[in-house]
Amino acid sequence: MGRTVPSFRPALEHEIESWKDFKRALRPEEQKVFDKLMNFARIHADAGSLAARPMLSEHLFISFAIEQEKRIELLLHRIHELEELIKGKE
Repeated sequence: MGRTVPSFRPALEHEIESWKDFKRALRPEEQKVFDKLMNFARIHADAGSLAARPMLSEHLFISFAIEQEKRIELLLHRIHELEELIKGKE
């Protein structure tokens, strides 16, 4: 019989676990950022399971990029709002 492919979420957790030595080498404040990034990958696990990409690290990195882009867009929107507020006071 052939080998079965593990379900995505356990495989993702295994991939995240494989980065533990890297995480341990980070400064404590960087470890918190690392954990936040890994949570981004967990948030997008449903999409990752449908993508059927053979390299789980691809899922990690695209999840990071998506979440960071969302934050950039939010910050740009907030900057625009503040600029409009300043213009209104002049």
